[in-house]
Amino acid sequence: MPQALRVLLLPGWLDSGPDHWQSRWEALHGDQRVVQSDWLWPKRGDWMARLEEVLLEDENPAILVAHSLGCQLVAAWAAHSQHTARVKGALLVAPPDVEREDMPPNLRPWRPIVRARLPFAAIAVTSTDDPYGAPERSAQMARDWGAERIDIGPRGHINGESGLGDWPKGRALLERLRA
Repeated sequence: MPQALRVLLLPGWLDSGPDHWQSRWEALHGDQRVVQSDWLWPKRGDWMARLEEVLLEDENPAILVAHSLGCQLVAAWAAHSQHTARVKGALLVAPPDVEREDMPPNLRPWRPIVRARLPFAAIAVTSTDDPYGAPERSAQMARDWGAERIDIGPRGHINGESGLGDWPKGRALLERLRA
């Protein structure tokens, strides 16, 4: 009997608010949010341990749906975990450039960016006017991670303020990974 495929939502810094497409997917589709203990001062090791814990709670494989700092979490976790086979794919939306000098001090512990190739299929979704990552830096992260990159034009940080609603085009990308 095939195993059910879980969808794990990995919000970024400060979590995803009620208008964010991740929150809408959680409500509409029953996707599981990975809740971190500290959204304000995120520690990379703590976030990695929490993701590992959630993945090991259930024997079913998962697709990771990351936004912003959640993308950096996927890269860091995958470079260190012995359980990457539990992940069938990752949708990486709006990866931030945490190495920029103008990033908040809360995100400095996430430097340097982990750039190892991901051991599973990945799609990176970027925008041309993301205030947290220049297009060329986002494109380089996607290449380093071995992710297919899809640029959706001027959509800011691809969050609740981007006017995406339930973001059916993003859900279609998730379904591509599921297949």
